[in-house]
Amino acid sequence: MIGRREFLKATAASAAMTKVSFAFAQDKPKPRTRVVFLGTKGGPRVTTGRSNPASVLLVNGSPYVIDCGMGVSRQLAAAGVPLTSIKNIFITHMHSDHNLEYGNLVYNAWTSGLQTPIHSYGPKGLIRYSFTYWELNRFDIETRIEDEGRPDLRKLLIAKEVEGDGVILENDEVKVTAFRTPHPPIVDNFAYKFETPDGSVVFSSDTAFNPKLAEFAKGADVLVHEVMYEPAVDRLVAKNVNAATLKKHLMDSHTTTEDVGRIAAMAGVKVLVLDHLVPGDDPQVTDDNWTDGVKKNFSGKIILAKDLMELTLPV
Repeated sequence: MIGRREFLKATAASAAMTKVSFAFAQDKPKPRTRVVFLGTKGGPRVTTGRSNPASVLLVNGSPYVIDCGMGVSRQLAAAGVPLTSIKNIFITHMHSDHNLEYGNLVYNAWTSGLQTPIHSYGPKGLIRYSFTYWELNRFDIETRIEDEGRPDLRKLLIAKEVEGDGVILENDEVKVTAFRTPHPPIVDNFAYKFETPDGSVVFSSDTAFNPKLAEFAKGADVLVHEVMYEPAVDRLVAKNVNAATLKKHLMDSHTTTEDVGRIAAMAGVKVLVLDHLVPGDDPQVTDDNWTDGVKKNFSGKIILAKDLMELTLPV
């Protein structure tokens, strides 16, 4: 039989253990590898709702930014990713909805306190694009270097052009492989595969239906693929009164829901994420509209990306 004093000691010890257990639960570290979808609406139009195309893969806290649509800096901040921590940026192709905030993201990291280099990777034209940004902002940059004592931003960005298929980056965290995929009329358009300690993620870029992309993504844990909901294309085109041949471009250059399902099935991926939605701002298009067509050809797990949604690896 336990006495009052022993009971009180036992109760106090139990309470202390509960507090310790709770503290451990609260201090549980974030997953080692995760993807945050920063902007999930395809196209250059800036509207309310979904932001323009951008994602970030985080491995051990190191961010790898994929595309820089308008709003990427704010979305990274909203996702809790310090701009000063950015060391690698990947541009899939030189359409404005994928690169328009490329220079501004680097600049915003600089004004936030960036002191370490950023390496950028992208198609032919990326180096000239970077140089032109410095020229456009020369007065401001040189004024802040002199007046505020900042390092020279132009020396912190190291741009590298992707010339074709193959490995473009390999370190202790990731192996990144580029793959050219058609997005007419653009030829220099690349999908990227990220192989991490927790699994592989393939970002399709904008692309027409391409069975060879399924080969590139074969066995990937996650395929992040652009998607177009064809029944809503006419409504999208009607909003763009100054783009007479926009519909032809969309039909020639993007992948319908049914065809995205075919790619995912051929690739045998564990998880398919629908991203870069075209159109991504049509209130008449429901979540089911995006997934129903995909399900006709793919029976695996399907996720409809939304801004600031996180996906943890392994899946």
